Amino acid sequence: MSEPLLDRDQLGAYFALIEVAGLLRHAVEHQLRDAGDLSYVQFQLLATLGDQPTGSARMTDLADGVVYSRSGLTYQAGLLEQAGLVTRGPSAEDERVVTVSITDAGRTLLAQVLPGHAELVRDLLFEPLSGQDVRTLAGLLTPVRDHMRAAPPRSAAPRRRRSARSEPS
Repeated sequence: MSEPLLDRDQLGAYFALIEVAGLLRHAVEHQLRDAGDLSYVQFQLLATLGDQPTGSARMTDLADGVVYSRSGLTYQAGLLEQAGLVTRGPSAEDERVVTVSITDAGRTLLAQVLPGHAELVRDLLFEPLSGQDVRTLAGLLTPVRDHMRAAPPRSAAPRRRRSARSEPS
């Protein structure tokens, strides 16, 4: 027997979540473009690297963390590298692994866009909520996120082969 369709409450919660996420993302993307000429993914990369004690992370870990394709992340990291905001290079532990590091210019830009970013998120997402509402929201979303992330990370998925010629014999 197949699963029933979503009930009225589930459908309402789903549409509200999608709409809130879409509206927030749209506003955040405009703020990041205006404040630092950054895309949302570029901001995520800089913020993730800026939060690391070493200022560095493996490309694979970054792709899994920001939920972005490896090729798309490589492209975005390349744009950030061209702008002098990150550097890329082989890992000291394993030269097959690419490590991305935030530069001083990247930290400066991150410090420039963060206050406006935080203000926007606070105004749009948290302003209409009480402190208890925020804790409840986090308590509701955290297990959902953890459930969704329980599957193997996208970087663990095998890469599709481009052609039969590239397959090893």
